[in-house]
Amino acid sequence: MLLRGLTWLIVFQLLGTGLNVLVLPFVPGPIIGMLLLLMCLIVRGGVSDSLDKAASGLLRYLPLLLVPPAAGVMLYGEELAAGWAAILVTMLLSFVLTLPFCGWLMQRLIRSQQRAGDDQ
Repeated sequence: MLLRGLTWLIVFQLLGTGLNVLVLPFVPGPIIGMLLLLMCLIVRGGVSDSLDKAASGLLRYLPLLLVPPAAGVMLYGEELAAGWAAILVTMLLSFVLTLPFCGWLMQRLIRSQQRAGDDQ
């Protein structure tokens, strides 16, 4: 069951990478694959047990993804210090754009759940 879920994750990543190479070179392949997987899950109406098991297993190792950035900060500290203004502006801009979107999305999901609860 775990192997089936991992296979689906790899298939969608490969589809995304293929589309990245052939059609959309400006969008990373794994992002395209994630969007394709999201569309597939929306059409199916839910997550299968095998995919849920595979994703849950991978989530246990998510903190390991933070090790390379931490090492990069240590290794390239001088370069980061030289470009602190650009980094700060980028972080502030992304925060200002992301925060209202997350609030809007949360409100929409809450309304959707309330409507689903009222229908039952």
